[in-house]
Amino acid sequence: MVLSTVLMLGGIAQAQKVAFEEYNLENGLHVILHNDPSAPVVITSVMYHVGSKDENPERTGFAHFFEHLLFEGTENIKRGEWFKMVSSNGGINNANTSDDRTYYYEVFPSNNLELGLWMESERMMHPVINQIGVDTQNGVIKEEKRTVFDNRPYGNYIAVVKENMFKNHPYRWSTIGSMEHLDAATLEEFQAFHKKFYTPNNAVLVVAGDFDKKQAKEWIRNYFGTISSGENLKKQIFTEEPITQTIKARYEDPNIQIPMLVTSYRTPSMKTRDARVLEMISSLLSDGKSSKLYKKIVDDKKMALQIGAFTYSQEDYGMYIIYSLPLGENTTTTILNEIDEEIVKLQTELISEKEYEKLQNIIDNQFVNHNANVEGIAENLAKYYLLYGNVNLINTEVELFHSITREEIRDVAKKYLNPNQRLILDYVPVTEKVQN
Repeated sequence: MVLSTVLMLGGIAQAQKVAFEEYNLENGLHVILHNDPSAPVVITSVMYHVGSKDENPERTGFAHFFEHLLFEGTENIKRGEWFKMVSSNGGINNANTSDDRTYYYEVFPSNNLELGLWMESERMMHPVINQIGVDTQNGVIKEEKRTVFDNRPYGNYIAVVKENMFKNHPYRWSTIGSMEHLDAATLEEFQAFHKKFYTPNNAVLVVAGDFDKKQAKEWIRNYFGTISSGENLKKQIFTEEPITQTIKARYEDPNIQIPMLVTSYRTPSMKTRDARVLEMISSLLSDGKSSKLYKKIVDDKKMALQIGAFTYSQEDYGMYIIYSLPLGENTTTTILNEIDEEIVKLQTELISEKEYEKLQNIIDNQFVNHNANVEGIAENLAKYYLLYGNVNLINTEVELFHSITREEIRDVAKKYLNPNQRLILDYVPVTEKVQN
């Protein structure tokens, strides 16, 4: 690494260093505090270590369902009042679910920290899980599935990739799950799922922004300290056999006219060094219009309307996905050949010093952007604790990326990105049925 890059990295790391304090309550709730008085806002957020991978294969979609259901109301917040309470006090709130975790948060003016803490403690301790709420959210989720996935062009390609890439691991089903499973579930099944996973010892609370730390600790103890611990969860470990020959699949999407090439490689846990190398490979191949694949296939050869690659990072396994929309008479096969040509170069040649320096700059920009506001910092603090087991990665992960060598990029490409280790998905328009 050249001296200028070292100095730049040191300056960025120092300027962006996130200070935090962490501790546990007696009931097992992990607490992280990050004080930032630069803006008069405060974030209260809770991340639960439950996602779609924790579901019964016959009852998929529960984690995402609870993302919605836990806004229905509590013993002390009437049904339909949650969002009104937040907005009338100058706040915003939201939640999101992945295969690995569920995240809820509020952003309030800094003088409303107590309200945010009380609301999240209510969500954890006193949620009302009844048939009215279940029926209401069932309808909401069906509409979400229609809008975001079923009626959206190319909306189901990630789900199709997952079901072909994983045979044993729960990553094989989509986060939104099966509508048939949700329809068949009883109220008692929803209540049992909540009791098992939405507990203080399966969660992390983050308070970030402008607040008084001593007062915050007192409120946290008062509102969360009395919540009973749940069972000590022992997560089941699912393993996949290595992919040793090309998987071929086809999916017909009624919403598209142009076929899409999708190829995917299974990758290791996002916590591994190799996963971080693959992220750098993704940036090199497809981050922006100056990337290798875009410049070659879209700009120079004009073979595709669009091309991209990204890492789908997960706690247990991941995927490295490349996609492209052919242009004109070009086919998915010819585009795949062009992609493979670039991958072979990565596997057999070292990238240039100039390309390596460009990657370093991308890493620095991403590091700055991820911690650019207090909302992003709050989510990153929760993520690094819950999924990585090391909160300080919020400050040091950039150094891990910078320590990756050109030789590692070559070797990791050679290890994971081979034709016999991938899925090739033909994602095509619906075939017209011939009229007799």
